Amino acid sequence: MFNIVVFGAPGSGKGTQSARLIDRYGIHHISTGEVLREHIKNGTELGKIADQYISKGQLIPDELMISILSDVLDTNPAAANGVIFDGFPRTIPQAQALNEMLAKRGAALDAVIGLEVEDEELIERMLNRGRETGRADDTPETISNRLNVYHSQTKPLKDFYQGEGKYHAIPGSGHVDRIFERIAEILDPIKG
Repeated sequence: MFNIVVFGAPGSGKGTQSARLIDRYGIHHISTGEVLREHIKNGTELGKIADQYISKGQLIPDELMISILSDVLDTNPAAANGVIFDGFPRTIPQAQALNEMLAKRGAALDAVIGLEVEDEELIERMLNRGRETGRADDTPETISNRLNVYHSQTKPLKDFYQGEGKYHAIPGSGHVDRIFERIAEILDPIKG
């Protein structure tokens, strides 16, 4: 199994780069945001609970997120070759839980790709995405809340993963192809 976390602030390009990683390494993509939006769209019980947090730009409680991911890992045969975790973990307890989840399945996290982009560019990207796609959580107020949550609760993960020797900072500005080349330069030797 080849397991990667794609890490970065909202709007940093995690989904865009994850799509390229899938093609290159043939591993399964789990976007917690997409999983949650699907539950919200389908009106599931989980979706109703998740919407109470997401609509305010807040993080989903750890226990709920971990339960969702465990289910996705156990019910998706495509995850057997490895997984790209996009949007998870977002807190240190989630990172610790991810390590435990993978260890129970005889696997480990191989690398964390940190897409680093300045806030001004993130805001502009998300406002454009909201205009282009109609995505409901790309409003100025929600974007501001999401960035505040990222800086206060999620950014400490960088230190956590640097301590584990797994964090690789990638400048997330510029042309999408060049950003991906930088990622592949890091991951190809790790994948072997």
